[in-house]
Amino acid sequence: MKADDVAMRVCVEVDGDGLARVEMCRGSGNAIDLAMARALLEAARECEKAGARAVLLTGRGRSFCVGGDLKEFAALPEERLTGHLAEVTDALHGALRILAGLDAPLVVAVQGAVAGAGVGLVAAADVGIAAADAGFTAAYTAIGYTPDAGVSWSLPRLVGPQRAADLLLTNRRVTAAEALQMGLVSRVVEPERLLAEAVQTAGALARGATAAYGATRRLVRRALATGLDEHLDAEARELGAAAVSGEGREGVAAFLAGRRPDFVRPGFTRRGPAAADTAPTEAVLTQVAPLESASPEPAPSEPPRLEPSCPEPLRPEPVRPGPTRRDGA
Repeated sequence: MKADDVAMRVCVEVDGDGLARVEMCRGSGNAIDLAMARALLEAARECEKAGARAVLLTGRGRSFCVGGDLKEFAALPEERLTGHLAEVTDALHGALRILAGLDAPLVVAVQGAVAGAGVGLVAAADVGIAAADAGFTAAYTAIGYTPDAGVSWSLPRLVGPQRAADLLLTNRRVTAAEALQMGLVSRVVEPERLLAEAVQTAGALARGATAAYGATRRLVRRALATGLDEHLDAEARELGAAAVSGEGREGVAAFLAGRRPDFVRPGFTRRGPAAADTAPTEAVLTQVAPLESASPEPAPSEPPRLEPSCPEPLRPEPVRPGPTRRDGA
């Protein structure tokens, strides 16, 4: 695979406050082919390397992410398909592992069609903001595939095991309002307000107590896997460490002085556990394009998007499931 084939799938920009804005800009509904999966992995690595204090993930165009690129999968001979899907999921899951291991909160803003692995990206968020026109469907079993992108892990935790099974087995479409009611997203806004709301939320988080956010993210993820006694002990340990940290001292001092705390000081961030090595089996060729790349203006029907942005997208394709796991996984 050539470097040109993986370039311009994902755009990344980190501002002075440490807000990493990650935009899927492939077009075609931001379907996840191998190049897109590798681009997402490289984007996650860039967020980690840059010390991002918050991450905002968006998808350019009418749809956030329609899942895996079935045209790419169908074009492969059967003897190569399993290995190819292993490469796709290695890269995609590597990106999710890195983002989960950061102290930086993950905010996801979604519009239009969200299917397959796109649902997994939404479910990975700490704050999920959906446009009122968004629609969600798992879509995997509709073509005989099984879930990836953490969907079968995250959905039961967000919406409950029975409702998760309903969504994964029936593939019924869920509106933004229903997604909010069941807990798949945390907010629904009008389409024209989506990016403004997401940028404001992620920007405020980037100026917040990053180390405390990281500890809180870990506590929330462990909550369903530990007993009460063990979890209370973990809360006590994290609280004790936070109280003597630079963030904790600054937060209390600012409160007592009646001023706004300044958490964006060098040395404040207390990093969480190192993420596991998630490199794919072959060299990553992804070139992450900066958001400064010149691009034509979108058609009037396009929803608001991050500026500056990626090149003009291709026409979105129908909803499809995300890449599946390898056999025997």
